[in-house]
Amino acid sequence: MSSNPETVDGPQTSASPTGGPIRRFPVVPMQRSVIGFAESLDDRAPVRWQRRFANLVLATDLAIVAATTTIAVLLGLTGVEAADRARLFCGLIAAALLTASLPLFRAWDPRMLGNGTAEFKRLMQAVGGAAVLLALGGLALMVSSVRVWVFFLVPLTGVFLVVGRYGLRKWLHHQRGKGRCQHPVLAVGTPEAISDMVRRTCRDPYFGWQIKGACTPTGRGEGDSDNIDGVPVVGDLDSINNAVRTQGYRVVSVSQAPGWGPARLHRLAWELEGTDAELAVDPGLMEIAGPRMHITPVDGLPLLRLSKPRFTGVSRAMKTAMDRSVAGLLLLLSAPVFVALAIAVRADGGPVFFRQERVGTNGRSFRMIKFRSMVVDAEAKLAELARANEGAGPLFKMTHDPRITTIGAMLRKYSLDELPQLLNVLNGTMSLVGPRPPLPAEVATYQDDARRRLLVRPGMTGLWQVSGRSNLSWEESVRLDLRYVENWSMALDLTILWKTFGAVVRGRGAY
Repeated sequence: MSSNPETVDGPQTSASPTGGPIRRFPVVPMQRSVIGFAESLDDRAPVRWQRRFANLVLATDLAIVAATTTIAVLLGLTGVEAADRARLFCGLIAAALLTASLPLFRAWDPRMLGNGTAEFKRLMQAVGGAAVLLALGGLALMVSSVRVWVFFLVPLTGVFLVVGRYGLRKWLHHQRGKGRCQHPVLAVGTPEAISDMVRRTCRDPYFGWQIKGACTPTGRGEGDSDNIDGVPVVGDLDSINNAVRTQGYRVVSVSQAPGWGPARLHRLAWELEGTDAELAVDPGLMEIAGPRMHITPVDGLPLLRLSKPRFTGVSRAMKTAMDRSVAGLLLLLSAPVFVALAIAVRADGGPVFFRQERVGTNGRSFRMIKFRSMVVDAEAKLAELARANEGAGPLFKMTHDPRITTIGAMLRKYSLDELPQLLNVLNGTMSLVGPRPPLPAEVATYQDDARRRLLVRPGMTGLWQVSGRSNLSWEESVRLDLRYVENWSMALDLTILWKTFGAVVRGRGAY
């Protein structure tokens, strides 16, 4: 019998570091994807798909580095006017530095692949590090031809690397959308906390977590049931170690475990040593992450430190400058479309623009401009449709609103009715990215938490736009806007703008 546990026919058992058995499951044969090399895998062998995906990323990066440097040398783009041997030498040095910098900056860490911005940040650090080393070497050896590598070819290679990583990430997300390439998670905590975690992982399947089991203080679910939102309860809080070792969970997610302090979490971390499982702990700070969260050690004790949200200063000035410059550029580029839509709306009868009072920064009112997408007396007919309201909270939602005109339906589907809001961005009452601009009637119903949405300028797009738009409930809309306010950064704005394009093209959740 083979000693490799991935090739045996049945479950195998071996001794664990603590003396207990470790059950190893057989691997289910994988189906090859359209790209051939990458394969999806059954949940019982998640280590293997992760390793294969990491190998695919590594092979793609190396192929891109080799291809770009080879093409640059063969086409004579290196700036070296000497013999072919000199051009080849410069290409080999550049390729070697790029290849060495990727593992040095942990750009191939499997835990970072496929999620978040850390993957691309490390990739850019590796490319930047290679360019700096190459520049220092050229300066020391007085090789002037290195400049074309430092300022053009190495950064160009970095762009190709980002494009390659992005393509692989989209493929991975596609697989996860089908339920493949997921990390099986054991959720630990109260039934309410576990139910919340199940909902969050279902809303974000691309993150790659799939709750497969739960451990609660009583070993039972809500109402003394044996499951929580379809997830089986596999034991109580003392059954975690055994459940991980026998059922192969890759992540243990702990949130709101009654009576658990640092000592108990520390002991759980020790118990999980020797397994493939990682420990994830909910800090209890809802929707706060990113640049505001820091870890500060005090005599070896890690403290989670939160900095204040900043809505003024240099960052605010940069956001304003980007808003107005991009809005002006978009207005120039879209001028023909703008005029064509204005003619189409006018042909339908009535005014071209619809102006409505909205509430902006710190509660100041402003007039928001849109292309008219409803009949002229739409607001007067609102009372007649009150019983047909499909929305929760202060928002009025109706899937098939009879007030929407023919051209208005098309405008709303692709968010073209919001194009005139670029004028609001130019005059400073709105931003390209921010919370949804609320009506005064909505603000009158706000609780203290929802009022925090007014700390920043409302936006043409935001997390609500790229997360479902009108398909969102009132609570989800507030939660997403608060997440944006608490975690605002230029990087977040750029990410939302990038995702907005796909959301608008799909037209999902717009009515």
